[in-house]
Amino acid sequence: MLACKKDDGPEPIREIQDQTPEDDKSLVKYLQTHFYNYEDFENDPDNHKIVITIDTIADENSDKTPLWDQVNTKTIEIKDKNDNLIPNKMYFLVVKEGIGDKPSRVDSTFVTYKGTLLNRVVFDSRELPLWFDLTDVVRGFREFLPELRAGSHSMNNDGTYDFDHYGQGMFFIPSALGYYAQSILTIPKYSPLVFSVALHKVNPADHDNDGILSINEDPDGDGNPFNDDTDEDRIPNYRDSDDDGDGTLTKKEYDRDGDGVPDDDDKDGTPDYLDEDNT
Repeated sequence: MLACKKDDGPEPIREIQDQTPEDDKSLVKYLQTHFYNYEDFENDPDNHKIVITIDTIADENSDKTPLWDQVNTKTIEIKDKNDNLIPNKMYFLVVKEGIGDKPSRVDSTFVTYKGTLLNRVVFDSRELPLWFDLTDVVRGFREFLPELRAGSHSMNNDGTYDFDHYGQGMFFIPSALGYYAQSILTIPKYSPLVFSVALHKVNPADHDNDGILSINEDPDGDGNPFNDDTDEDRIPNYRDSDDDGDGTLTKKEYDRDGDGVPDDDDKDGTPDYLDEDNT
């Protein structure tokens, strides 16, 4: 008589504080054993058509400088299930800064990119630019893009565009800044990710069309519009057309006299568009 194995149900999600150090070990090993084609950029600095490529340090490449000796780091705090802040380290490298504007973390960006796993399997890539709303991408992507500047562009006779002098770089992120416990197509759960990206154009975003750029919808001034929700309706201000929930649209309350300064009729230090007592 055969016994049936008990169904243990879905695998519990790993604790971020346990997964983060494992991801960092994997990233450090990758950075110490891989290099990018830095010599191509050094030997032809005015050629803005060179694409970033990464390879293993071995054999004829054994004398190459590892990425580990070139990258910068940034620490991003991610909340665990108990709202404890867990520091996650991302590594990045600006290969060419670009000449135009830098995006904020909530702007729209016109980019080409390639994303790979640490085993160099490509899970996504775009050779022709497309628009990315940085509020809709993984955390690591929007944390890195402001390190780059956009480039210039010109129209060809056939209606296509040529892009030049654009920013290029790469970043290396732990799974908590990527998809973490989600399994997305060819991306396994808890996968650290590698991206190379070129930034061609930037469009400052106003997601709720209230006349205030999304990056400026940050009343607490911490540089993070994602955590500002004045009327506590679970819609962040940058996507809320009535920030204070008083029934009057933000764009009507913001600057009625047109002097460029947010109105504060009762002079209590809180602008009308964030003050439910003033409509």
